[in-house]
Amino acid sequence: MPRPKTHDLALRVRLLDRAGELLSGEGAAALSLRRLAADVGTSTTAVYSLFGGKPALVRELYVEAFQRLGKRLRAVVPTGDPADDLVRLGIAYRDSALADPHLYSVMFGATVPGFEPDDTATAQSRAALAPLLDVIRAGTESGVFTDAGGTMAMACWGLVHGLVSLELCGNLPPDLDVATTYEHALRANTAGWTRRQSTVVDQVVPADRVD
Repeated sequence: MPRPKTHDLALRVRLLDRAGELLSGEGAAALSLRRLAADVGTSTTAVYSLFGGKPALVRELYVEAFQRLGKRLRAVVPTGDPADDLVRLGIAYRDSALADPHLYSVMFGATVPGFEPDDTATAQSRAALAPLLDVIRAGTESGVFTDAGGTMAMACWGLVHGLVSLELCGNLPPDLDVATTYEHALRANTAGWTRRQSTVVDQVVPADRVD
């Protein structure tokens, strides 16, 4: 019988997740290959076999983080209503961050001093946000959105990134209904970019609170 393959995809994922936890929770100094291997219950040989060393491990962690985000966003199937699709993408973005909070700072923070993604890794990270660009493009071409010079994507990304960062860092009021507030913010932002603003705003503000 063939020997079982121990350096498999499941081990790779466990190593990447633990590496992300060490970086986000304790900083770059905590990420040693010896400790990583011990924490996951494997050997440093396995780490070298899968990644080739610490720099390659960090690069793969960066790519993995964006791939998971991209997978969540691509799972949002367009409905033909770009405004609603944009809100759904925003919710999927938050869901991704909450599912893998240890990867968020890897994507958007300088968790490893001196790390710079190469051109391929950078392209893969940008590809993760392609669903956002696709929805904005579809909405603009159909006349639903009033994108001015391509600033809409940056504004939408900035909103969700800011709110998610505040949540992950524990900087939101403890009694806040985060999910509801987050969706209201998404819908209000969408209203600012749509030609049918009154319809979207009606979804955000209860009728009995409109003067």
